[in-house]
Amino acid sequence: MKTVFDDSKPIFQQISEMIANEIVEGELLEGDQIPSTTEISKFYQVNRATVQKGLTALVEAGYVYKQRGVGMFVAKGAKQKLLEKRKEDFYNEYLKPLMEEAKRIEIKKEELLQMIKEDFKDD
Repeated sequence: MKTVFDDSKPIFQQISEMIANEIVEGELLEGDQIPSTTEISKFYQVNRATVQKGLTALVEAGYVYKQRGVGMFVAKGAKQKLLEKRKEDFYNEYLKPLMEEAKRIEIKKEELLQMIKEDFKDD
């Protein structure tokens, strides 16, 4: 987990994103238990309510589920759901504005694709 919070977003959102990143990156797999609210709040020295709010966002989105008296776990299909959501966000936040600007400055489709191909490296 990331150890430093920044001022760009609320801490609860950053906690939620850190756990989501661990799911996407395969550090947390379907069925894995997520650290408890207490563990996370002690580790990052933040209020338990802040951590709880971040975890609740993951539950509401269907990426995590609660098992009463046991803890929270990564939901089945969570990684795929997160990937789909992030691809949609990527399109809306980056590609759509990029394409709009390309049209404004008269970059043709083929030219834009060539630029992407030249910079995109298959690792």
